[in-house]
Formats: sequence, C-alpha cells, structure tokens
Amino acid sequence: MNTRMDRSRMNIGVYILQKYARTEKHIREIAECGIDFVLGMDASDPASLDLFAKYGLGAVVNDVGPGWWGGNGENAGKMHLTNTMDQYEAAAASYTDHPAIWSIDVGDEPSALDFPHYGKVIARTDHLFPRQFIYLNLYPNYASVAENTDSEKINQLGTPTYEEYIRRYCQYIPSDYICYDYYLYAAGLPKAYENLRIVSDACLRTGRSMWIVLQVNSNRPDRWITENQLRFQAFSAMAFGAENIIWACYTAGWWHNQVLDKNGEKTEQYEKLKKVNAEIHTIADKYMKFRRTDTHFVGFADRRDLSAWGGSDPLESLNTGVFFDVQAANGGNLVIGEMSSRSGDGSRALMICAADDPMDEQPKEVEIRFRAPGRQICAYGGSGKIPVHSLSDSIYSITVRSSDGVLITAR
Repeated sequence: MNTRMDRSRMNIGVYILQKYARTEKHIREIAECGIDFVLGMDASDPASLDLFAKYGLGAVVNDVGPGWWGGNGENAGKMHLTNTMDQYEAAAASYTDHPAIWSIDVGDEPSALDFPHYGKVIARTDHLFPRQFIYLNLYPNYASVAENTDSEKINQLGTPTYEEYIRRYCQYIPSDYICYDYYLYAAGLPKAYENLRIVSDACLRTGRSMWIVLQVNSNRPDRWITENQLRFQAFSAMAFGAENIIWACYTAGWWHNQVLDKNGEKTEQYEKLKKVNAEIHTIADKYMKFRRTDTHFVGFADRRDLSAWGGSDPLESLNTGVFFDVQAANGGNLVIGEMSSRSGDGSRALMICAADDPMDEQPKEVEIRFRAPGRQICAYGGSGKIPVHSLSDSIYSITVRSSDGVLITAR
C-alpha cells in the first residue's frame, strides 16, 4: 500500500468534521486531541486541507468518485450497475492532489454481493491514486443497526454468517487491512468480542492489519460515554491486535453527544478523548513493534462458556511458553493478546485489557500476576513505563485500574 500514512505507528482517526468546525483553532485542537486523521473530508476544501497539512493531520476524502453505502441491503449486488469503472477514471482525471489527502473513501458497509465489483474498483483506484490508500469500511456482525432481524442482517451482509462475509472480503478485496465499525454501548458486549475474534483471526490468516471504528458519542441523548468506556473499547481492541482506531463522531454525523456540539464548542467528550488518545499513543510506541498471534480470556468465572462471545472457554490462568500463570490476583477478568516481535528478535509481549468493568460501574485496582523465568520484563501503560514488582521465583506483579491497557514485554 503506497500511502502518506505512516503505517509503522498506530494512527487514531475521527469521523466527521462539519464546516462549522474547520477554523484554524478547531483544526489545531484536533491535533492537540491526539488525532492523526479525519474521515469524511472534502477534496474540494483546499483551505481546510492546508490547515491539516500545517498541523500534520491526514484527510480521508469522500467527494472523489461515486460513493456507495450498503444501508438496509435493498441495493445489495447492484453496485456495478451504478458505480461503473469509467466514473472512477473520470474522477481521477479531474482530481487535484493535496499533501494532506491520505486516502480516497470508496464507500461504507457494502454487501458481500458487491465484493467482486469492489475488488475491481479498489485495484483500479489504487493505481489511479498512487499517493493515497483506498478506504472501505465494513458492517459489524450486527449489520447496520443492532435491532436488525436475522433476515435483515442476511440481506445486508449478503451471506448467511459474518465469518463468511469477512472470508469473501479477503477473497475479493486487494487491501492489506480490514476496517469495520462496532458501537459497543449501542449493540452490547458479547457480539463485540465475537466480531473482534472473527476480524482479527482473518487478519492473522491473510497478513492484514485490523482497523476498528469505535464510539465516543452516544445513541441516546441522556448517555455520555465515560473515559473508562473509551479505554475499554480501545484497549480490548488492541488485545485483539487493532492497529488503527477511529472514533465516531467528532462533530454532528449521527447520534448524540459528540466531541464538539452543533456550535463547534467542546463538550465534555473532548478532554476524555484527548486523555485516552494520549494513553493509546504512549502504549502504541512499543505495541506496534509486535503483532498479535492469539487472544485469550482469563478469569470470567461468571461466563464459563464464551463461545457466543467469540472465544473458547475462559482460562483460570494463561501459559504461553514465555509467560506462565498469568491472571488477575483477585480472579478478575483479563482479555490478553499474545504477541510476537515484528523484527524476529525472539521477544514476546502480552497486550492486556483489565476487562472486569466494561460498563464503568465499579472501577477498581487490578493486580496482574505472572511468571516469566529467565526473561527481562518491562511493562508500559498509558503514562509510560510502569513498575514491575518482583515477588519471588520469577513471579511478577503489576497493578492497573479497571479498563486500563498494559503492554508487558519479555526479552
């Protein structure tokens, strides 16, 4: 993928920057919030793009070429009739490049019935726009809205199962990532773990990276996503190997309680998002040196059968051959990503999300204990390197808070 995005680092994006929030002050504050790129921008807005370039931001533009949205599934399989290849050729011929344009958006939530045509579109547009990557976002496993019936989901996905939907994407789409949206505090937790497993395992099989769209806004006007709920979404996704995190929505796009209000003023979500983004970037400096190889559920005593959650039965403790007896000292829940060094130097890591309180109802301290004989151990949290306490006989202890993420490395 030839791109202006530095893929060696984790990039954080946001959906939607309305025109009322495109002053220099607004764009500077996007960068200060720890955001790297914005989706839904206009290639026809060079003034905003100039400011993006000034502050080191990237834009994913959606006004180049024909758009497509799977919606309720009524148009499934019909994309080739309306989005013909000559339209993309014409779009490229009239396109004016800008250094802030990182990506060309070619659609959202398509049916698998349109993947064969999308494969041709993406292969061609990737050639037509050599300085950009081509962006396509997929349905979650509940399809467009959580209230869909099973038949409606099939109509939208174009397949009888979500696993088949992702398999067909990998078969037809020549991209090196899979991106999908999942709004946990609208759709619920069990399907979130299932969705993470399906996509992350497909990425592992096919050598792609996983990108995920999460929620900073709310589907209910009386609900505000908390700081810990932001953490839980991000760090549980990282335990499944997420390499790009995108938040919806920064300004008005859909739903309620965005990061900025309708007047372009900051809401309480701005400082929450700024803090959590800083933590993600801090951990990601080390995290991106590794790649996820598996994910485990440890604890979960109240959920002995995790099959519906996308996992095997939970473990009382985890043994990887490098890390042994990994568990929460109080028997709490941990989602643990097992990781290997990208450099091939033999080092290993665990990306752990303290998953005892995903709804942020009773946060507490969580002590993580493990053995790692003969290894040099370091741990990194949202504020940087954190203490690793040596107890006895290569037994180590690390203390975090509910919903925190911690990367433990072993050399």
